[in-house]
Amino acid sequence: MEELEMTMLEYEDKMDKAISSYERELSTVRTGRANAALLDTISIDYYGVQTPVKQISSISIPEANQLYIKPYDKSSIKLIETAILASPLGLTPQNDGNGIRLVLPKMTEERRRELVKLVGKMEEAAKVAIRNIRRDLNDAIKKLDLPEDDEKGSLEDSQKLTDDKIKKLGEVTARKNSELMSI
Repeated sequence: MEELEMTMLEYEDKMDKAISSYERELSTVRTGRANAALLDTISIDYYGVQTPVKQISSISIPEANQLYIKPYDKSSIKLIETAILASPLGLTPQNDGNGIRLVLPKMTEERRRELVKLVGKMEEAAKVAIRNIRRDLNDAIKKLDLPEDDEKGSLEDSQKLTDDKIKKLGEVTARKNSELMSI
């Protein structure tokens, strides 16, 4: 039985990591408000190494719809500016010599709806990941050679765990969608 508990905990941890990954991915979806997480996916070639912008600069939010990126090394301003222009953020950086200001434009209703659809696709991918983990958990339970009743109960527990994690995904998605649709 101890082996079963360890297996369940291991796979529950994997499901939690899938949810955390989904939340990190969601943080890169732009809402109407400035959020430093928008820059999480942007890296530059800094002395031959791909380095995230947030590691080589301080990022502040001077206004609700603005980000200000102040690099620790001023020589990297142009590289950051180029990386932002090349990114899928769709923002135009304003270089003032000391740092870069990003002004987030007001989002249209149409753009908000597109982002809600994108979040839905991201949620579906996260659900698939959790279901794949459940499948692996079920396979692991079957390999434990438990008595039939214990195996059946364990498979039901596996399904309950999956349902709980998918419900949590739904709550995260609902929060993000309400953030996107609020003006």
